[in-house]
Amino acid sequence: MRKIVLVGAGGKMGCRLTDNFIKHPEYDVSYLEVSQQGCENLRQRGISTSEPAAVIPDADVVILAVPDVAIGKISENLVPTMKPGALVLTLDPAAPLDGVIAHRDDLGYVIAHPCHPSVFNWEPTEAAFRDFYGGISAKQSIVVALMHGTEEHYALGEKVAQDMYGPIDQTHRITLEQMAILEPAMVETLAQTCMEVVREGYDKIVALGVPEAAARDFVLGHLRIQIAVLFKEVNGTFSDAAYKISKRAKPILFREGWQQIFEMDDIREQVKDITQR
Repeated sequence: MRKIVLVGAGGKMGCRLTDNFIKHPEYDVSYLEVSQQGCENLRQRGISTSEPAAVIPDADVVILAVPDVAIGKISENLVPTMKPGALVLTLDPAAPLDGVIAHRDDLGYVIAHPCHPSVFNWEPTEAAFRDFYGGISAKQSIVVALMHGTEEHYALGEKVAQDMYGPIDQTHRITLEQMAILEPAMVETLAQTCMEVVREGYDKIVALGVPEAAARDFVLGHLRIQIAVLFKEVNGTFSDAAYKISKRAKPILFREGWQQIFEMDDIREQVKDITQR
């Protein structure tokens, strides 16, 4: 039976992983949490916390489900006490790429991140929304990268990731650098920023007097169709007028050279913003 230690088990992501590990008795899981609210979250699930010194030295896998700004300090305290050959599993590429996680050559390091249920997985929209914040119901794919270690380390990290993020559709093996291109560069620096601008536009048109219900239905309905057309999930194109207006709008909304956000030097600056307090 694999021994797993989940660090930050009572946090937002930690609780999500805890709920899934409860469904997998084949693992011997110990839960670490320091915040009062996090401990209460675990207590409500019938879970008691452990002391690091009692569980870290025997763990096969230590999962760092903690904020990026804290992961460096926490790893400095825990990694030196891990047994040789064990696996450090992290959930986000920012801290590994920034080099703030304590390193030992005799350990394995794997990063696993959820893709979240696609808008085109034909699952109920409400279920997909709940998946982001809590319980899993819709299937999702994951990306997994081996930063350091052996193929055995990767296989173990992939299996644990599939169980803790399940139910799983596809598992994509990529590199750490490729994961950082996806996040933060693609989905946070670009996509989330664009969605925030769309939301600002939505708030503006409501302030201009467009009924909110009409604005919501109109904007969200068009967003779904636009995503479908652009990602080839449906057989269609935009109107000639729509292409004309988007061509006019791009230089107004985006400055020339914005694609530099996908260059690794820029991505390293992005992750520094994430990991530094």
